[in-house]
Amino acid sequence: MSGGTGTAPGVTVRVPAKVNVQLAVGAARPDGFHDLASVFLAVSLYDEVTATPADRLTVTCEGPDADRVPLDRTNLAARAAELLAARHGLDPAVHLHIRKAIPVAGGMAGGSADGAAALLACDALWDLATPRADLLDLCAELGSDVPFSLVGGAALGLGRGERLTELPVGGTFHWVFAVADGGLSTPVVFGAFDRLAQGRDIPVPAASPALLDALAAGDTTALAGTLANDLQPAALSLRPELAATLAAGTGAGALAALVSGSGPTTAFLVKDADAAAAVAEALLASGTCRATRTATSPAPGATVL
Repeated sequence: MSGGTGTAPGVTVRVPAKVNVQLAVGAARPDGFHDLASVFLAVSLYDEVTATPADRLTVTCEGPDADRVPLDRTNLAARAAELLAARHGLDPAVHLHIRKAIPVAGGMAGGSADGAAALLACDALWDLATPRADLLDLCAELGSDVPFSLVGGAALGLGRGERLTELPVGGTFHWVFAVADGGLSTPVVFGAFDRLAQGRDIPVPAASPALLDALAAGDTTALAGTLANDLQPAALSLRPELAATLAAGTGAGALAALVSGSGPTTAFLVKDADAAAAVAEALLASGTCRATRTATSPAPGATVL
């Protein structure tokens, strides 16, 4: 396996972004987290993480907005290497190089994806053969979205989103993603959700049977009618300009639009590849976003290249 720089042996892992086609959010728990029913769909926007031997743990990054990616021990890729090394009694002496294509702080689990990729890359580099169940446990320690980044495809996440049940998908779905200026902090968005929810009864989150049926059938039109994100009002309260992006995409022919996760990336479900190209062009022309990406789903989870 090749990767990294020079002639040093390395392991490269490719890992997908995600979109939450449903994000149902429960009331705040005593531990500060929220119970979720999150239907994850992996999409064909990928980061790559290359692990190579080194004297100590270091992280580098390239790609769009790479300057906004932390290169210290707060990076989930670095934390993944430390966690795996500690589990096996090793020194996390590794260089991790991240090639970004997933929007940074955009609600598409880019940081979580890098954590899952680093975990898999280091496991292969160090020839550990950690059982998949143990890798998933380590992913859950790293963060709520990290286990899905390892699994990919489609899954229902319960608890904080880390308890996964893989879901059948009967076809290919086409997406356009509009990248906004700046990012949104997930904790800040949940804080806004809590403020907006004050005085209301918050139902226990549950997956929509109609949405699960649409996924299983590969029915784009049916899926468009069931997309839902309970965090969207909170994200729009913090970034009201995203409403114009959503309107521009649906006005250009998208079947449905929603804020991706905690935002500020917005996601547009479209009929096919031609529609994706047209909606992406219209979104850019509208001036309501900084960049667009087209992608399909489902996509495989973290994969050694």
